[in-house]
Amino acid sequence: MNNDKVADFIIRIKNAAMAKRKKVILSHSKLNKAMGRVLVKENFLEDIREETKDNKKILLATIRYEKRLPVLSHVVIVSKPSLRSYTRAKSVTQKERRNMSTLVISTNKGVMTGKDAKKQGVGGEVLFEVW
Repeated sequence: MNNDKVADFIIRIKNAAMAKRKKVILSHSKLNKAMGRVLVKENFLEDIREETKDNKKILLATIRYEKRLPVLSHVVIVSKPSLRSYTRAKSVTQKERRNMSTLVISTNKGVMTGKDAKKQGVGGEVLFEVW
C-alpha cells in the first residue's frame, strides 16, 4: 500500500476521470472520507459512499462530468511525506486567488476548503490544490 494516502486518493480520482470512468473505488479511512466530502461539497464529485466489499470497507466515488469533460481535471499535491506544507488562515486566500483554484486543508477542526478555513480563522496542512 502506498504510504501517502492523500496522493493515492486524489490521483486515483484524477486517473479515473481522465479515463472517462463514472465511478472509482478508493481505500477507506477517515481522512479519505473527509476529503471526499469536501470534493462533493465543492462539486468536483457527485457522490462518495461507504460500502463493504469482501468484508472490507471501501469508498465508492462518483465523478462529476460537464459536457463529457471531468470537472476535476488538474490537481497539485502540495504536502508530501517528505515535505509538509502548512499555512495560516491569513495567507489562504492569497494562495487560492492566484490560480483561481481550491485548496483542501487539514485543520484541527477537520478537513475543509481554504475559504472555510479563512472564515473560521484556522490554518493547517495544505493537502492539495484542485481546479
